[in-house]
Amino acid sequence: MDKMIVAFWTQTGNTGIMAEAVGKGISGAGKEAEVLEISSVSMDDLKKAPVFALGCPAMGDEVLEEGEMEPFVMEVESFAAGKKIALFGSYGWGDGQWMRDWEERMKKAGAVIVGGEGVTAHETPDDDALEACMELGRQMAEL
Repeated sequence: MDKMIVAFWTQTGNTGIMAEAVGKGISGAGKEAEVLEISSVSMDDLKKAPVFALGCPAMGDEVLEEGEMEPFVMEVESFAAGKKIALFGSYGWGDGQWMRDWEERMKKAGAVIVGGEGVTAHETPDDDALEACMELGRQMAEL
C-alpha cells in the first residue's frame, strides 16, 4: 500500500504538528501520506490498512481525549489484531502514562506498535520530537 493514513486529534495544535512530521517521514521514504483529523478518517479505509498512525495528546488525568478520540480508539481496537500502528502525541504534565496505557491497549487488541513505543513531545514539539516523528513515518513506510 503506497498511501498511509496518519489520523490524529489535537486541541492546541501540538499533536497536529507531530502528525505533519510523521507524514513528512512517510513521504520522504517514498510513500504517500494522508494526514487527517479523526473526524475526516474513513473507518473502512483504516480497516483495510495494514499500517497506520494514530495521534492524540494527553488530556485530563493522562487519558485520551474522551469525546472523539476515545470512541475512535475503541472502534480501532475491534479490528487492530495484526495491524502495525504508530502512536504519537503531546502532553503538558505528568510523565507520559497516557501513552504507556494506549500502547498496552493496542497490544492487547493484537496490534504491533511501530518502533516499539509511541513518540511523545512535552508541549510544543521541539526539533528532537519532530525528528522522532519523521523517523516514525520512515519506519511505517518501510513496513
